[in-house]
Amino acid sequence: MSGIAAIIHFDGRPVAPGDITAMTQAMGHRGPDGITHHENGSVALGHCMMRTTTESLEEVQPLVNVRRDVWLVVDGWLDNWEELRVEVLRRGGTLRNRSDAELILAAYELWGEDCVLHMGGDFAFVIWDAKRQAAFCARDRVGNKPLVYYRTATSLVVASEPAAILALPWVPRELNEGLLVERLAGEWLSRDETLWSNVLRLVAAHRMTVAHGRAAMDRYWKPDLHAPIRYKRDEDYFAHYRELFLDCVRRASRSHQPVAYEVSGGLDSSAIFCAAKHLHDSGRIAAPRINAYTLNFNGDARADESDYARTVGRFLGVSITEVAPTVVPPAWFTAQARNHCETPTFPNFAMFEGLRQRAHADGCRVIINGLGGDEWLDGSRAYYADELRAGRLGNLAACTIADIQSLGVGATLHAMLREGIFAMLPSPMRAGVRSAVRLALGRTKPDYWLSQSALHGLAKRRSSFDARLPPGSTVSQRGLLQTLYEPFRDWGRETVERLSIGRVVEGRRPMDTPAMVQFAFSTPERLRLRGSAAKYIHVNALRELVPARVLNRKSKADFGNIVRQPLDQLQHWFGAVASSKYPEILDEEGLTKLFRYYETNPQAGWPMWVLWMIYGSQEFRVRRDGSALVFD
Repeated sequence: MSGIAAIIHFDGRPVAPGDITAMTQAMGHRGPDGITHHENGSVALGHCMMRTTTESLEEVQPLVNVRRDVWLVVDGWLDNWEELRVEVLRRGGTLRNRSDAELILAAYELWGEDCVLHMGGDFAFVIWDAKRQAAFCARDRVGNKPLVYYRTATSLVVASEPAAILALPWVPRELNEGLLVERLAGEWLSRDETLWSNVLRLVAAHRMTVAHGRAAMDRYWKPDLHAPIRYKRDEDYFAHYRELFLDCVRRASRSHQPVAYEVSGGLDSSAIFCAAKHLHDSGRIAAPRINAYTLNFNGDARADESDYARTVGRFLGVSITEVAPTVVPPAWFTAQARNHCETPTFPNFAMFEGLRQRAHADGCRVIINGLGGDEWLDGSRAYYADELRAGRLGNLAACTIADIQSLGVGATLHAMLREGIFAMLPSPMRAGVRSAVRLALGRTKPDYWLSQSALHGLAKRRSSFDARLPPGSTVSQRGLLQTLYEPFRDWGRETVERLSIGRVVEGRRPMDTPAMVQFAFSTPERLRLRGSAAKYIHVNALRELVPARVLNRKSKADFGNIVRQPLDQLQHWFGAVASSKYPEILDEEGLTKLFRYYETNPQAGWPMWVLWMIYGSQEFRVRRDGSALVFD
């Protein structure tokens, strides 16, 4: 994990003295192992180094090729470093050391912009090709590494964080009012915008070339919707998944220091650590040691999973370090917002701060979590529509029997109608029916805390964003596509990445990889949900690796109190104080009403998240400058 920065003036004017340094200083937390620059006239590159693999010990950035006409800065690591090295050398490429950066540079020299098609892992990079007078930027397929940019007719600025771009005195600090309204409304529509006008995010799985001020961008990867994996027996699916899962854990567990694993006691993180222990014992993990950590919520039975984590420890014969969840004051979140120029995280994300700090104190530079497991393995009853459409009546009967045994006849018939018959209706018809039902039942989400002008602007944004996704071959694929392209998940990934780097550890997610995503798109939905058994394939594939008590667990931790506790202390803030921050966006009476709704409807989760986002955004104090909101 590192930080990257680049300034390129295509009109030939030199980069101003101190500009690239200002960018790297703004994200100096990303460079515990040193910050370096390359400046040559109209081009300047900066790199904040944090070494996380044995190979990275040989790495020097900014990196230049032998002819000194192609320069690279990269943040990330490759999960196919072994295969890519063999392929590069087979094709006659030159590798001066074993670093991943050297592999990426060699891949670019062999394949040009198609180099990303040969690369796996988490990465974001900028290449300056002096021969072509072109900048080439790319981001990994899932989006685990951040990359933002600012472009004018004659210049391109690229960085790992918006704060680095805004550190340049000639970049306007103008808030993106449309996205700010989204956040204050608790909606997530845009994938490529940031809170700052004209500071954009390169979306996951995209590459961009800029030459002489002109940009060309495309998406270089998406799941193959027509690559089915089909076996006759469930056991063959289990074997396939087990091999894939172990391989993803192995590839993510590469480091020159001990690797830390978050073991919440839940199914995903527990399975990852059990797999890592199995791999490490057989000498298949490239790390000197593996450590496990869990949070102990003494006194909060709904959130505490430490007893399940202890079960994992006893099963494996290892000790799992227990750490108290971190509780930070509300002011911590607003400071995060100002320092990183982004809406801050939620309290249930921040509760891992102490755990990451302990892992770093124990010498770890990599920390692995189970994020992604819910998205790609939980499953839905879309198998009714899929099996009906395909005419696989035997599979349909098996799913129906399993559901009747778990849910009863009435609930099964309801699921069959909703997830089978209704799900196969044309999209406009489904949307119309849902809208009519919500209206009839009074379940439309209120928005009374927003001003009329904000509501008008939000409605325009909703209509301008094309919500239609590429049509899936199956109904279940349609749901997976919605998950893959969800803007909130983009924000969440970047937020967790930023929190990890703040504690000098690199977060990795073996269950949120292109291989796992493709497996979900290629396999039947009935493998993920069978009766009341979620993650059916995951559970059955790993029975020999994970203790039965964890595999058979039905409960799930509830971290709602972690968010509610600080919110409950802020009742006085919501109303006149909050509305004064954005008088043209927020309504004072509506905010008071929203907080009252939150207090009297604890079962409704959405008010809690909206209120927290409103509070966290207060640091972006603004003044009206003509028609724009300017950061004050």
